[in-house]
Amino acid sequence: MRRSSIFLALPLTSLALAACIPNQAERGEPAPAAHPAPTPPPRIGAGAANVKLAEPEPVWNAQQVVANAATVRASTYIVQPGDTLRGVGNRTGAGSEAIARANGLAPPYAINAGQRLAIPGGRYHLVAAGETGIAIAAAYGVPWRRIVDANGLAEPYVLRRGQRLLLPGDVPTRPASMEQRAAAFRIDIDDVLTGGQPALPEGARTAAASTKPKPLPTNLPAAQPGRFSGSFAWPLKGAILSRFGPGDSGAKNNGIDIAAPIGTPIRAAADGVVAYAGDRIAVFGGLVLLNHGDSWVSAYGHASRIDVVRGQKVTKGQVIGLTGDTGYASKPKLHFELRKDRVPVNPLGQLPSP
Repeated sequence: MRRSSIFLALPLTSLALAACIPNQAERGEPAPAAHPAPTPPPRIGAGAANVKLAEPEPVWNAQQVVANAATVRASTYIVQPGDTLRGVGNRTGAGSEAIARANGLAPPYAINAGQRLAIPGGRYHLVAAGETGIAIAAAYGVPWRRIVDANGLAEPYVLRRGQRLLLPGDVPTRPASMEQRAAAFRIDIDDVLTGGQPALPEGARTAAASTKPKPLPTNLPAAQPGRFSGSFAWPLKGAILSRFGPGDSGAKNNGIDIAAPIGTPIRAAADGVVAYAGDRIAVFGGLVLLNHGDSWVSAYGHASRIDVVRGQKVTKGQVIGLTGDTGYASKPKLHFELRKDRVPVNPLGQLPSP
């Protein structure tokens, strides 16, 4: 699966991020009764410190994660009458997603009495309410995307309290020091999208989107639109400084860079819900991510001011912030991306002719 080639360095203290994960294998039916990372470039723009935020404290201030992973030995479990896949996970200490993958189970994850299930061994982290995927990954010093792959997680990427996440097999049993984790940990936009919402307490629902910039509690995930209707519009007008794909230096641009004077209004390219709004991602400085439904996401980087908050509903053409030169920007500009199913898409193929 393709992912962003731009890696975003964060100080470890910024990684108490509010995050999310999927739990597709949680809805099993009861069983019937008888049958060394590279050093990031120096900051050359005005810097994230100069970004004015609609919300003083970004969503990344989340539940602190305790590295409490427990080791489970590989075994075989015989399904009992009334068992569900989640119940089997609770009995064995393994994650229900990992059990589903190991046994080739598909939605609705029905299991039958007498069925033999392979229980995958490994180390499992028990998710607490309010924890985020990125913060969990930071606690163990492992890239979040590897945990996503190990557990076969998918949309809507919302964690559940009591969920057990399988850690990659090479994660050290003894946690690395804070300095070692800070030096090794990198995140990208894909990590933010798949690991940025807080885990739900049992029985709780995602928070409905609001049309006002009213901050959501950091322990609640935001509901996202299910369908994308309409088309995309230009977020602003300006000369294109850098196009999608490999540049002269060989580095890949996952979007386009548009020249614009500092303070130019940035407009939402389509109706959507704010998935992230903040300045804690060094490369892009002030950054807004909008979820449009049907796995479409747009990204707006280098903003000097952000006027929206996580969980806010926005409409096409609505001003969401102002341009700047924050992050790794040598001149005022807007970095704009479109992603479908987590894969970067050339915006010029989705936007109307200028």
